[in-house]
Amino acid sequence: MRTIEDTLDLQADAALHKIEGMRHPMRFAVSGMLAGAYVGVAVVLMLNAAGPLAEAGEGWAKLVSGLVFGVALTLVVFAGAELVTSSMMTLTQGTLMRATSPGPASGALGFTFGANLLGSALFGLLVATSGVLHANPAAGAMLEGMLDAKAHESPIELFVRGILCNVLVCLAIWMVARSTTDGPKLVVIFWALLAFITSGFEHVVANMTTFTLGLATGVPSATWLAFGTNMLWVGLGNLVGGAAVVGLAYWVVGGSPRWPEAHALTPADAEASV
Repeated sequence: MRTIEDTLDLQADAALHKIEGMRHPMRFAVSGMLAGAYVGVAVVLMLNAAGPLAEAGEGWAKLVSGLVFGVALTLVVFAGAELVTSSMMTLTQGTLMRATSPGPASGALGFTFGANLLGSALFGLLVATSGVLHANPAAGAMLEGMLDAKAHESPIELFVRGILCNVLVCLAIWMVARSTTDGPKLVVIFWALLAFITSGFEHVVANMTTFTLGLATGVPSATWLAFGTNMLWVGLGNLVGGAAVVGLAYWVVGGSPRWPEAHALTPADAEASV
């Protein structure tokens, strides 16, 4: 296992590569779209696996939802894709270590959000067109129940649930970065996502697919206003959880290090990368 200090160096290097990746916007966009779709895979799997249990009133429904959702981050990590929620931690740590600067980091974060949204929406539309939710009515009922609950959550509830969610997601990515073999990486992804889903926290990218499915299948509580409100407050909560609670905290724990000057982006490089 890597030390915290070595992991921070790795994170700074990852942040630098994200900024440099913006020089190839098409490639970066496709990577972000794939991440949105991969999280969407987990949403659909969760609905189909846990929906029948929820309809039967089984107490296992939430646990099963958490047990299967780990496929999302497993695909993102092992296949390779740009996920905005984990980037909230990585780019923050890179900025704190001065491997990059706030402007390019913010630009990369916004671009990743847009790419995740596009990938999630396209995947959600494909799933809706496929009819798999109609083939499994319990899955459709679970989707409707989820969206109805989200529509009635207050902004502060969405915000705080977003914080709690991304603490767990970013802890998973942080622990993956500390691990040097694949077995422990799979284990930490599984446990962190089990905790986030089963606890009922809010993930902005997962909600992109959830709301797209609701809008495409005519769920009454899936309105554009509810969608936008969810994106705003959950997204801000995810940002606080990933950037401050995990990103900033481990930078402090690691001794508030700075990235070696030889590796830092020059102002010209930073401007060219956004």
